[in-house]
Amino acid sequence: MTNWWKWQGGADRIANSFCVIGVGRFGSAVCRELLNAGAEVLAIDMNQRAIDALRQQNPAIEARVVDCTDEEALRAAGVLDVGTVVVAISEPIEASITATLIVRDSEGSQSQVRQVISRATTDLHEKMLRRVGADRVVYPSKMQGSRLGLELVRPNLLERLRLDDHNSIEEIRVPASFAGLSLGDLNLRKTFNVSVLAAGPVNRLTVNPPASQVLQDNELLVVMGSSEALEALPSH
Repeated sequence: MTNWWKWQGGADRIANSFCVIGVGRFGSAVCRELLNAGAEVLAIDMNQRAIDALRQQNPAIEARVVDCTDEEALRAAGVLDVGTVVVAISEPIEASITATLIVRDSEGSQSQVRQVISRATTDLHEKMLRRVGADRVVYPSKMQGSRLGLELVRPNLLERLRLDDHNSIEEIRVPASFAGLSLGDLNLRKTFNVSVLAAGPVNRLTVNPPASQVLQDNELLVVMGSSEALEALPSH
């Protein structure tokens, strides 16, 4: 089997590369959000029908039928050549745990994986996933797949309020490139076509802040604009 990831460009894309294992409702939503953000995504599932359904929704996605409990099959498919792996399988639990263990245990043995996020269905399932090395465990009932996808490609995003199909209000962490600069210096309305509604330290936001307000690390920004404009803001 051709290793699609190495063929497409290798290490330069690791930081923006993802593999989603299990493409049911949750996994498909993660894939969709990642693809919308322009990330490189490899989707795998043990079920051909699930892969076919995903391809119908996202014709351009790289999707393969792979046994996620087989280390060699995962390696050959390119799963260990991406930066972040999302184990989105719900059942059987054994497959979820095995996939997480394989991906995490392979770290350092020619693996590029830096983060493993696994889906849990119960508290016991979460404990087992953490025991075998999951960096983070999520519950679909508490976090939708689209929300996780957004967080992965936009780590500074904290909250989003969708106003309509095109516009949103978002609370984000101040990007590193904004720290030490005033709102007047940044002129976000002109530069990014977004409006600043509030800014400042957590729990002490200044609503309608003056242009002279200087942003600092660990502070928050509340901005409003189109989805395209908001996604163009720096992510770190």
